[in-house]
Amino acid sequence: MTSQPGGPGPATASRPSWPELPLAEWQATRDTLQLWTQIVGKVRMANEPMVNHWWNVTLYLAARGLTTSLMPHPAGPSFQIDFDFRRHQLDVVTSAGTARSVALTARPVADFYAEVTRGLDELGVGTEIWPVPVEIEGAIPFPGDRVHASYDGEQARRFWLALVEIERIFKVFRGRFLGKASPVHLFWGGLDLAVTRFSGRPAPPHPGRPPHCGPHVMLEAYSHEVSSAGYWPGGEGQGFFYSYSYPEPDGYRGSAVRPADAFYSQELGEFLLPYEAAAARDNPGQVLLEFLQSTYEAAANCASWDRAALERHG
Repeated sequence: MTSQPGGPGPATASRPSWPELPLAEWQATRDTLQLWTQIVGKVRMANEPMVNHWWNVTLYLAARGLTTSLMPHPAGPSFQIDFDFRRHQLDVVTSAGTARSVALTARPVADFYAEVTRGLDELGVGTEIWPVPVEIEGAIPFPGDRVHASYDGEQARRFWLALVEIERIFKVFRGRFLGKASPVHLFWGGLDLAVTRFSGRPAPPHPGRPPHCGPHVMLEAYSHEVSSAGYWPGGEGQGFFYSYSYPEPDGYRGSAVRPADAFYSQELGEFLLPYEAAAARDNPGQVLLEFLQSTYEAAANCASWDRAALERHG
């Protein structure tokens, strides 16, 4: 294997350590925050034109939290919605110079949904969405959800800071690829930060059907062959980095990948690396990059991708 340029560099005193994210401590906040991001993400989906693989619905990392980026509106000014995890508020700002803020505090999803909806209407950017969460079993429609009402600001901030460090490595990894690749973005369906590479070949129809998602969702998402990776704050411990290939080629799941803590999950059909296995190391970014590179190589080699044409060398 040839060496890859653009690594994350050595660990230095100036780089913050990766925060601990024990799910046992922040799961209630995570569940509420996921639903809040779905409300905001659905607003973006309703206003942005369709982009391949649903890239028009995602959220992005920002200097204080998460952002939709600037969105058009069919009848009003362009606008942007930001989660600020330092001041713990949701900011809606329009290109007309008007703004509204919603406090991020322990409150039912129903109340958050009502206040966000009212704020959009007051700014002239009212947006109708389908008010039902996706990819969640037993989901409660937003207007009636008074079950999820937790918000620990420090835990939300730590999650965001972890994503900031993870995004830095994902961007290094993305920069090594010359072929079609997704932005580094957060999918609010699963609350996972992801980056995806494409071989350029079409894929067979995906058989998956997440809760409250029509078949068109997976057909669009996996219309072409991919090697995809991300971080998901679910499962056990402190969440997992994941990497998978669709369609999965012969020999993929038996491939040797790095680091030694990585393993193939038969249940999920993905390679996994526990977050803490990287975060506890002296250079967690290098450990994560090794996982991303080795699992991609497993996919590309087993599926005979044209690596010479798709990868940056030298």
